[in-house]
Amino acid sequence: MTGWDVNTDWIVVGSGAAGMTAALTAKREGLDALVLEKCEYYGGSTAISGGGIWIPNNHLMPALGINDSADNALTYMENTVGNRTPKANQQAFIKYAPEMIRCLDELPHMAFRIVPEFCDYYPERPGGMTSGRGLDSPVFSGKKLGELFDHIRIRPITLLFDIIVTLNEGRKLALSRAYPVFLIDVFKIALRNLSDKIFRTRHIAMGGAIIARLRLSLHECNVPVWLNTTVTDIIFEDGAAVGVEVDKEGEKIRIRAARGIMLAAGGFARNQRMREHYQKHPVDTAWTGASPGDTGEVIEMGINAGADVDLMDDSWGMPTILPPDEYPLPLVFERAYPGAILVNAAGCRFTNESASYVDVAHAMYEANSENASAIPSFLVLDQRNRDRHVLGTMMPGHMRSRYLESGFIIKADTLEELADKMGINSAGLLETVKRCNEFARTGKDLDFGRGESAYDRFYSDPTAKPNCCLAPIEKSPFYGVKVYPGDIGTKGGLRTNERAQVLNTQGDVIPGLYAAGNCSASVMGNTYPGPGSTIGPAMTFGYIGAKHAAGRLKCDEVRQRNAATANE
Repeated sequence: MTGWDVNTDWIVVGSGAAGMTAALTAKREGLDALVLEKCEYYGGSTAISGGGIWIPNNHLMPALGINDSADNALTYMENTVGNRTPKANQQAFIKYAPEMIRCLDELPHMAFRIVPEFCDYYPERPGGMTSGRGLDSPVFSGKKLGELFDHIRIRPITLLFDIIVTLNEGRKLALSRAYPVFLIDVFKIALRNLSDKIFRTRHIAMGGAIIARLRLSLHECNVPVWLNTTVTDIIFEDGAAVGVEVDKEGEKIRIRAARGIMLAAGGFARNQRMREHYQKHPVDTAWTGASPGDTGEVIEMGINAGADVDLMDDSWGMPTILPPDEYPLPLVFERAYPGAILVNAAGCRFTNESASYVDVAHAMYEANSENASAIPSFLVLDQRNRDRHVLGTMMPGHMRSRYLESGFIIKADTLEELADKMGINSAGLLETVKRCNEFARTGKDLDFGRGESAYDRFYSDPTAKPNCCLAPIEKSPFYGVKVYPGDIGTKGGLRTNERAQVLNTQGDVIPGLYAAGNCSASVMGNTYPGPGSTIGPAMTFGYIGAKHAAGRLKCDEVRQRNAATANE
């Protein structure tokens, strides 16, 4: 076919961590690469995420005396993900994730580190670990990006005084009033943010730091990133994907890819039609924390081209509160703090509040019924909790009057009054609180085992005794806020093999077409094994796909040598 406007080796659709890793890897393997991003800003959902990267058996572990192995990681995957996703894909992730992160870490602007005590989400299961697999990227000076800074997607959730923190720093900041040991960290954070204001360093943290580092690396490798460029069609020749047609600021452009096309444009968290079609009800795009560009049309293009899909009914669940006229706020810390419980409309608990956010979001759907709605659920806490812990973006002891005036947060002198105002069964709530208060005094949650897992304790208050996740709810006034089963993105997408190649409905490879990140069906299945189980696999399969397209995947090199020997 003739009439190509642009020729390249490797087209990447999407500019999140999966896409940028795929483009950077391809360039380092000698291919010309081009990144296409439909939005005005690059970074996708990665840029506004917490920035965790789950990499078992990574190269940073030995220096800290942490022992891990591929076999240990695979055992853990077997005991979490199980058979929900292909074993070959799980094995590919475990094999190539450490290689991917080590290769990136060698680049001048890239930097990764182990987050202390950032444990797997089921550390007590066989193969689980309490530290070492959860990585993040240090705070980055956006000033280094120059003009590129103007188009990075900025995290829409801001703390008091626009403080910039990593996820672990945020945890310490949130606990600093209850646990003064963390005040040293708060002092360091304050100094850095003061410096930022004075010298306009433009610090970027969490997922934004990963994206900033990748973007600067792409820039210095001369990999173009086209913003405001929407892919309108995938072009096929003889059944193989060979290029795309795009709308670049009103101009139609046909781009040929000699080695392949990587679809890394995210999921469909912002597409209400797709969510209602594929997912459990009720569901609402207003509950998601995913990027505004997470609208699913690239997945639909793949489906129209004959691609198979999987996990479309699931999401990276996140219990979420909805402050008026603000971005949805994920409840990561608040559920684990002592002196707070999550109940349904009957006033009853239905899960371990401190468990993984995916598990709690799943539990909300499982508990939801006509007799006792759990969507929304209700986070109930007392003044002692409010004095010692954060709630959303509010620091301990701080309450925004407009939250009370709007009814977003309900305040009452008694639990009976709180139940009436929120539409909770009063008798049920009183009985639940009475039972939970006894658990707090004995240190044993006999209903859901809250505080027994190392994961539960990571976000908790270490000063609470005898269980750091439990405290009596008894100090007036009392507070309540509605909680929805939000998410940080959808899990379902195009089904791929262990080389990130897209498969059709017969299970055969669609030549030239690859997928990674939330554009693809997650290798993690219906669960969330550890911190960064979205970004870690996204980057890894972006890396795998690029290596395969370049003919540099190790298993392919072995096959090529064997084939050459056989021909001789």
